[in-house]
Amino acid sequence: MIGFRTLFYKEMLRFWKVATQTIAAPILTAMLYLLIFGHVLEEHVQVYPGVRYTAFLIPGLVMMSVLQNAFANSSSSLIQSKITGNLVFVLLPPLSHWELFGAYVLASVVRGVAVGLGVFAITAWFAHMSFVAPWWIVLFALLGAAILGTMGLIAGIWAEKFDQLAAFQNFLIMPATFLSGVFYSIHSLPAFWQGVSRVNPFFYMIDGFRYGFFGQSDVDPLTSFTIVTTFFLLLAGLAIQLLKSGYKLRH
Repeated sequence: MIGFRTLFYKEMLRFWKVATQTIAAPILTAMLYLLIFGHVLEEHVQVYPGVRYTAFLIPGLVMMSVLQNAFANSSSSLIQSKITGNLVFVLLPPLSHWELFGAYVLASVVRGVAVGLGVFAITAWFAHMSFVAPWWIVLFALLGAAILGTMGLIAGIWAEKFDQLAAFQNFLIMPATFLSGVFYSIHSLPAFWQGVSRVNPFFYMIDGFRYGFFGQSDVDPLTSFTIVTTFFLLLAGLAIQLLKSGYKLRH
């Protein structure tokens, strides 16, 4: 496990050395979302009975930050290694595809959760937050970060330049995140768009995460957990197979 620990440590240092950009900046962005949407909609929208809109919004912003930063960590690491040419120093040591997968994804989970905790610590001052089912909060946060870390790994393997990675993020990750119920309940949507939301796995991550705070959600949390776990296993299988085959990594 020395190789796994070393690569994990390297990935941790990579984002921690520039914590202002990788940790503080996303927290500020989430804070701005809360100030703008919370101020505008606080008196006009109530999603769950007895839950203020600002309180409803905070878990969505926390989870959105977790997901986006977990994806950014693994994807940016791989594409930078490809472009600068130092990927060879990761591939030369006798690291198995399991160790590569574990180190990249675990570091992404750490960064995603670190940003999420920072966002919650800042935004929780603006509303009274309850913790009805804290284990669901932890479970969905870790699973969501692992899924996006895995997606970032796949994107980093597939992309050969920053433009391709940006397209992956702008046309897949960002729309899926914003259309997952971060700012609203899907029951406020027309029937067609409710159906579209239900095929978006990001919706189940955020809905299950929010259930842990309020004990209320659009979908039963056990159903969300089953869908999210299945999605993670499928993505993990694909990522491990790509690492094992050396697809776009070994030429």
